Amino acid sequence: MHTNTLLHPLALRRAEPADLPGVITLLADTAEWLYAQGVRQWPRGGFGPERIEPLIEERVLFLLDDELRYLDPDESAPPVATIALDDHADPEFWTSGDNPGAALYIHKLAVARPWSGSGLGDALLDWAGASAHASGLPCLRLDCAKGNPRLQRYYRNRGFRHVRTVDLPHRSSGALFERPSEDMLTTAFRDLTIAELISA
Repeated sequence: MHTNTLLHPLALRRAEPADLPGVITLLADTAEWLYAQGVRQWPRGGFGPERIEPLIEERVLFLLDDELRYLDPDESAPPVATIALDDHADPEFWTSGDNPGAALYIHKLAVARPWSGSGLGDALLDWAGASAHASGLPCLRLDCAKGNPRLQRYYRNRGFRHVRTVDLPHRSSGALFERPSEDMLTTAFRDLTIAELISA
């Protein structure tokens, strides 16, 4: 695992409205990096606030923070990573035959470039799978770019099965993947959402 994760304790929490600029910056940086790789998964320049604010309001957007940033209150460090996890099956991709309610769905998974290769993407996928399992759902699902074999290979190597590719001319995404939910322990970060669930 990347030394960043050893030197910097990380914590996962739900995004708050004040996090919007940092999330937009992280997603824009990731989109620009993808664009430089020739991948058109996301719009160049990332997503506008109208796409991210609803995820924050619905409490389905999660951020991974470097906890050392809190030692310097003047520094507004962007999140290390972000992931949205919800039960919203995209109706253009997932049909009634897929039993859309049987899964949680991953969106907006991004890891900041300085943390690339740290294993945080894997850890967030495992956390999402454990969340689906805890919700009594058998599957974890996502969609990704039709024209990105490297990303599709990444998901296959992490236990996801390619369900099918939906080729819609107005969508760059459409490669559908799922894997069984599983109760997996993640040690890469502290999960602050557990306390939320206990107190709910």
